[in-house]
Amino acid sequence: MEFAITKMSSKGQIVIPNEIREGIPEGEKLVVIKNDHQWIIERMRDLRKNFKEDLEFAKRTEEAWIRRDEGKFKSMEKEEFLKEIKKW
Repeated sequence: MEFAITKMSSKGQIVIPNEIREGIPEGEKLVVIKNDHQWIIERMRDLRKNFKEDLEFAKRTEEAWIRRDEGKFKSMEKEEFLKEIKKW
């Protein structure tokens, strides 16, 4: 395992230290995952297809919880709800 220390800029940017970023070319897409107090950075090309779908589902679920907490949910019948989900 390798590690190095870096810091976040005022713009929210984080530099991956040179000694760790070997093999990651400029422009490489990375996924940043936050799980409580743990942060994970993974290369997009290394992710399994299902994992990408799982991340999208988790993102939509979290957004839905936020909308619910803000009182932005609306009531609907089951058929209307299923029709709405198919749009996703």
